[in-house]
Parts: sequence; C-alpha cells; structure tokens
Amino acid sequence: NIDPGLISISEEDLQGFMAVIHGLDGSKLDLIIHSPGGSIEAAAAIVSYLRTKFEDIRVIVPNIAMSAATMIACSSNQIVMGKHSFIGPIDPQLTLQTPLGLRLVPAQAIIDQFEMAKKECEDPKKLAAWMPILSQYGPDLLIESQNAIELSKKLVSEWLEKYMFSERENAKTLADDITAKLANHNEFKSHSYHINKELAGENGMKLNIRDLEEEQEFQDLVLSIFHATTILFDVTTAVKLIENHKGKAYVRLYAPPPQAKPN
Repeated sequence: NIDPGLISISEEDLQGFMAVIHGLDGSKLDLIIHSPGGSIEAAAAIVSYLRTKFEDIRVIVPNIAMSAATMIACSSNQIVMGKHSFIGPIDPQLTLQTPLGLRLVPAQAIIDQFEMAKKECEDPKKLAAWMPILSQYGPDLLIESQNAIELSKKLVSEWLEKYMFSERENAKTLADDITAKLANHNEFKSHSYHINKELAGENGMKLNIRDLEEEQEFQDLVLSIFHATTILFDVTTAVKLIENHKGKAYVRLYAPPPQAKPN
C-alpha cells in the first residue's frame, strides 16, 4: 500500500508548480485538478503563488478535488465540473496517534466528542468509560482543532470574495455563506462526502460552476488528459504529476520498500 501522504497536497508541490509555470506567458490559467486533498498550509502557499502569476484562473475537476483541493478550486474565478466531478467539504482533519495507530480525525468531531464527554461525565458512573478516550487528548488538541477550522474557513471565504465573486456587490455575504456550508462537518457527516455540480452550483451552494459537457471538444480534451494521467499512474511508479501544456513536468515517484529475501 502507498502512503497517502505521497499523493496528498504537500509543501513540495509548490516547487512543482514553480518548475512547470516558469517561462509560461499570459495572465490566464486552466488548472486541471485531481486530488484527494492534503495540507491546508500547502494549499494556501500554492494559491498565493498562482495568484502572483495569473489574474484569471479556471479550475477544471475531471473527477475529484477534495478537501484542500476543494480549497484551491475555491480560489479560482470559475470551476468546471462534469456529471462525474466532485468537490468535498473543507472541514480539516488532524492526524492523531491512537492505540489503533495513526488516524485522520475531523477537527469538528474532536470538539464535538469533548463536549459530549463533558456532559456525560457529570455522571460519575460514566467517567470510567470516557477515561481511555479522553486520555488521547493532548493539552492543545482542542485549540489546534478550532484553529484549523477557523483557518480553513478564513482562507476560503477570502479567496471567494476576492476572486470568484470580485464583481458581485454581495461578494462577502455570498463567500461567507458558501464557506459555512462547505465547512459544516455536522451537515455532511463525512470529510469524504462527494459534492456534485448540482449541489455546488447555482441551484445549491452557488459557486460559479460551468458544465464540462457544455462543449464536446473541450470535454474530450480534458478527459483525454485525465485518462492519460490515470494510465501513467497504473503502469509506472509515478504517484504525483504536475505538468504544463508544453510537456514540462514535475513527477513524484514511489519507491516500494525492498522485499525481505527468504532464508
């Protein structure tokens, strides 16, 4: 199994974007994203860099752009989605060391569970059942959880207001409303919930969504790139690709651990 960290958005990806964008002309960018998400801080750094290079960014989602990838999509002027495209909630997850090993846990779930424990532990009989759970909470875990939620919401709201809705009089209200919906863990129940274009678009959250199927030739080009990339991952040890239209690419390869030799 490949470490999920190898395919997640991380700090190294900024170097990849810098490498493939160097030398490109123009103020517009079409960015095709297929990603399960990753680091909020890395996504913020990527957005900051891209916005120093391009005035108009269109994010195209051929399949999934989840979590931190959804955040990057929300920094665009327009998101292109098809019938098979999905974005996801932006509520952050924290990596916790538990008796069962490392786990990704939604920050809101940590806060909610602690509030539940406070109420139930008013009954001394329930305290023993909660102690193994509460012992996993470090001294700063609740604050870290709250800060992660606030950072995620702050970034997305600012990006939506500044870029996607820059010409709308109600830009801040619209941006705050969309951000609140995307960050609502208690609404979606799962960080991996798939939000389709109908829910994301004008009749739902009101993100600026364009239909991928609107132009057949454009759709064919986007899906050809997506399928070619999928084949690359299937037949090589590549696990991450950032490439421009001129063929300049940044590729992350996976080196599997050596197999133990039989005695």
